[in-house]
Amino acid sequence: MPSATETPRPTPAVSCALLREGRLLMVRRRNPPNAGRLALPGGRVEAGEPLAAAAERELLEETGVQGSSLGPFTAIDVIDRDEAGRLRFHYVLVVMEMRWSSGEPVAADDALDACWMDLAALESAREEVCSTALAVACRLLGAGNQR
Repeated sequence: MPSATETPRPTPAVSCALLREGRLLMVRRRNPPNAGRLALPGGRVEAGEPLAAAAERELLEETGVQGSSLGPFTAIDVIDRDEAGRLRFHYVLVVMEMRWSSGEPVAADDALDACWMDLAALESAREEVCSTALAVACRLLGAGNQR
């Protein structure tokens, strides 16, 4: 975290949009942002790490699932400000579309839970799902888009 006098800089991060049999892989986050909420697996991109490699690493670290990156699906700003309007953090989140290779989800690293969810389950749990993950799920799992 930046010091109190330092302005946070945008941090590159990836999220993994992994579909399998009409369901999206989700995790319940242990840490902020979105602690306790359902989200796509992912995390920070390390210096010198290509986006595809970061997504594959984060997917494996958080869920034990191996997948290969198909490329960027979308990019999202995740910006948080305190009550006075001061910037707390800014993540530039690149959602990577992934192809399942092997493994079944088991929560690890900073995930409390990991599971496959279809669109109906995600919409039923809407209050627990972070808004960015729900928006991606609707685009990927919406009518006629299931892969």
